[in-house]
This record gives sequence, structure tokens and C-alpha cells, in this order.
Amino acid sequence: GNKSQDSGIAEMEELPVPHNIKISNITCDSFKISWDMDSKSKDRITHYFIDLNKKENKNSNKFKHKDVPTKLVAKAVPLPMTVRGHWFLSPRTEYTVAVQTASKQVDGDYVVSEWSEIIEFCTADYSKVHLTQLLEKAEVIAGRMLKLSVFYRNQHKEYFDYIREHHGNAMQPSVKDNSGSHGSPISGKLEGIFFSCNTEFNTGKPPQDSPYGRYRYEIAAEKLFNPNTNLYFGDFYCMYTAYHYVILVIAPVGSPGDEFCKQRLPQLNIKDNKFLTCNEEDGVMVYHHAQDVILEVIYTDPVDLSLGTVAEITGHQLMSLSTANAKKDPSCKTCNISVGR
Repeated sequence: GNKSQDSGIAEMEELPVPHNIKISNITCDSFKISWDMDSKSKDRITHYFIDLNKKENKNSNKFKHKDVPTKLVAKAVPLPMTVRGHWFLSPRTEYTVAVQTASKQVDGDYVVSEWSEIIEFCTADYSKVHLTQLLEKAEVIAGRMLKLSVFYRNQHKEYFDYIREHHGNAMQPSVKDNSGSHGSPISGKLEGIFFSCNTEFNTGKPPQDSPYGRYRYEIAAEKLFNPNTNLYFGDFYCMYTAYHYVILVIAPVGSPGDEFCKQRLPQLNIKDNKFLTCNEEDGVMVYHHAQDVILEVIYTDPVDLSLGTVAEITGHQLMSLSTANAKKDPSCKTCNISVGR
């Protein structure tokens, strides 16, 4: 009896193997998948098995439990089929995917086709919707507003010497590094110059310590931030610490940086937001910044050194505060949203 049953299964017509797989409508945490298959035995298909894996970086350690399935068993719905959230897809991450068709038997087991070819794709950055969720979380902890008068940028003396000698005295925008949220659409794409604007609570002036070098360029706030600039929210993150960072982008209206941000980032009202404001009072521009987050401001155009001053700071160079290529804490409840990390 057993022998004839086994041979009966072996003689069943093979299920069609998916081919010509297409991935579309890719977001930071979902995608649509479709494929072609022969019509022979198509009516026997009850389920699809989809095997999704992060494309391994050969240089990284592989911590993958062998007993954790990466297969999604889905009912055979019309194609294209949306895959969303089943593996907590991460944004801006390369994946491989393969598919097989399956027929569920009366005993609960499956008859399956051969696996399809393996396809590679990359998930997208956070959309404006996701960034707005981050923005709302950042607003909760921003705290009260303190006055500021200057933006400042710390570097080594050699940096400023190089700018004078090779760039005609103008600091040039450079591509933002990969610090902050993994899905941030500005990382590795937006060009700008980093400035700080936080002040010490007791003095109202910039802190004397810095992780980025002993020389500081200071420029009056109105030279960079005024009614002729737009302000955008770029990111909200922490690095396994108690304090949080907010990245803002200041872009002159109509500039390439402004056009880049308009497509990708939530725009803030320069007069009324929780992070950095610019208002006219009695004919004078008055500026405020949030007290309880560390603001990192990216200005998207070149800045001539002659618009401000360079001087040596008296404090320490605290390298532990550096955010260069810093990785965001994926477990922090304060600064993560419910999509992939």
C-alpha cells in the first residue's frame, strides 16, 4: 500500500516553476512580486512559497539562526502579490528572492515545484510619510526653545587652510555620510555643509567643547537662515545614548538642495516649528533652537569664510560625541518608527 501511494505522488504532474520574476512598487518595507508560469497544472496551485534573504555582505559576520524560516507561505492570490512586513524589511537594503509554487494535500503536506531563479533587489528609502512619523516623535521631546545668534562649524586648522588655498575661501558642500536612520533619504545623497547651533543653557553661547576639531567657524544666524531659505526635517536618531539628534536642512529657495529636499523631506514653517525658528521682532531677526535635542544643521550651498570668523576653541575635543557614520540604536522606543530599521 505504502509503495503504491509513494509511486502515485511521484507520478503526479509536476507543478509549474515560476520564471521571469518581476519586482515592482518597492518601498522601504514592502514590494510587489509577479512572475510567469506554464499553464500546465496551474489549477493545482494552492500556495506560493517565497524565500527572501538579505544579500550577505561577505565582510560582515553572519549571525543567522538556521532554524528561523525565511519562507513566506502565501495563498495563491492573483499576481502581482504585495509582500509587506512579514520579515520586517529594512529600508535601503539588498535582498534576494526566489519563488516556488505549491499544492496543499489533504494530509496537510505540500507538493512543491522547483525553486525559481534568484532575483536581487534593493528596498527604498523612507518616504515623506515615514519621515513625518519620525518628525512627530522628535517633536515630543524637543523641549522649550532657547535663543541663539550664530551657527558654527568645528574643524581642524588644516581644513580651513585647505579651503582658503584650494576653494577660493568658500566651504563647499559634500555628500552626507551614513549616520542616523538607515532609511534616511539624505544619507549618501544630499550635499551640504554641517553646522551646529546648540547653545549652553547658562551662557547662551556655543559650547567650548567639540568632537570635530579645535578651530571653529562662526557665522551670524541670519546669513544662513532667513525668509529666503526653506527649512526641512531630515532625521531623528540616537546612538545608544540618553540624548537625541535631529537633522535639519536649510536650503536657499530654488537652489538644487531645495529642489532635492522638496521631493523627499517634510518642510517646516521657519517661523513656527519645534526645532529651529526665525522671526522678525522690532525689525531684528530673532532665532530660537530646541533645548532637549542636539541639532545638526545642513546648509546646502557653499559658504564663504569671509561671512564669519575662525578662532581656536578653549575647550576639549570630545571624540565620543562625534556622529560621523554613527549607527542608530534600532531598539530605542523614542526615535524608531514601526517600519524597518
